Amino acid sequence: MTEESQPPPSVFDLRLAELNAGDPLRWLRLGWRDFLRSRVGLFYGLCFFLMGHALMGVFLAAPAYVLALSAGFLLLGPFLCLGLYHVSRALEKGREPSLPDSLLAWEQTKGSIAIFAGVLLILEMLWGRASLVVFAVSFSTLPDTANLLSQLLARENLEFLITYTLVGGVFAGLIFVTSAVSIPMILDREVDAISAALTSIRACLQNPGVMAWWGALITLLVVLAMLPWFLGLIVVGPVVGHATWHAYRQVVPPR
Repeated sequence: MTEESQPPPSVFDLRLAELNAGDPLRWLRLGWRDFLRSRVGLFYGLCFFLMGHALMGVFLAAPAYVLALSAGFLLLGPFLCLGLYHVSRALEKGREPSLPDSLLAWEQTKGSIAIFAGVLLILEMLWGRASLVVFAVSFSTLPDTANLLSQLLARENLEFLITYTLVGGVFAGLIFVTSAVSIPMILDREVDAISAALTSIRACLQNPGVMAWWGALITLLVVLAMLPWFLGLIVVGPVVGHATWHAYRQVVPPR
């Protein structure tokens, strides 16, 4: 077979890096550095802050939905932080990032981004529906909103808590595995959504312990940032977004 007739390399030919347990902390340090180097991150931090209060509004109006929406909010960061990936890439290349450019970062890859966003939306809708089913099976009437958390955490609702955790864990794991490095890869390499998702899945299967630790670390940081009236999200959201770019950079070595 001649060189011209050889098929182009597939996504499975891409060599991925082997990770160690200290890498997620290093990604966070690099994310913090990028946050300090550019003020653009403050805009996205404010967006996360406002989204947190939007979740609180959902909690007060429709508590049955808030569990799935809040969990999805924690794990859809790679897509929501698309502008932050653009900022980190610009800093990496020695350019001064701007807010307008970061807001338009999706334009060159809008087809792949739209497809991937659609997949995540479907997963979120399924997650929300599954949460409603769990609520309907576990409670004959919707718990009182004023004391919702205390009622849900009551000992007699242990079966509900276990069931919801298992159902939510399946969807959370699926979303994280498919999006861990896919959105930065689409932005950086302009690949299709399927190739990016398969690369993300490969990265998680190749480094299951480290990527699980990374997902748990993201969740812990965001949950802690939500506690003081969501104020911590102004900083934690952008830092995690920048850190995700550096995670992608290590997992998928430059061409």
